[in-house]
Amino acid sequence: MLPGLQLGVEFNAVIEEINPLVTWFVVTETERRPALFLGTSSDRIGSPEGTTATYATISKRLPRFGASAYISLNHSEWDDGFNTPFGLIQEIGDDVAVRYMYDGRRSHALLDRLFADVGVSLMWVWLERFGVAVHTGF
Repeated sequence: MLPGLQLGVEFNAVIEEINPLVTWFVVTETERRPALFLGTSSDRIGSPEGTTATYATISKRLPRFGASAYISLNHSEWDDGFNTPFGLIQEIGDDVAVRYMYDGRRSHALLDRLFADVGVSLMWVWLERFGVAVHTGF
């Protein structure tokens, strides 16, 4: 396939929905240049079943601050238009990070922990409700 192309599957247990995940890293990050990637996934947390989003995202690691920042131009089927998600990922060690994010409509905070090939996120959705997400790759 294409270099930098990642394919995946997303399962939302709350609404029992499976969606494809596609991410293509068009430009990789360097010390001076941010990364650019294009992708598609389910629209966002709380979106109605069957709605997807397509996005272009710029991200950059900020080593001086032990963090990474990103901003996206996102086409939301739920909104039937564009929005601009953004966020900051603060590293707390080699395997732990806190993610602060605005999804184009609402804010969330996540505590991420990596265990070998599996990641677990404790989620504070809309800064109101708690949840858990699990991810892996191969």
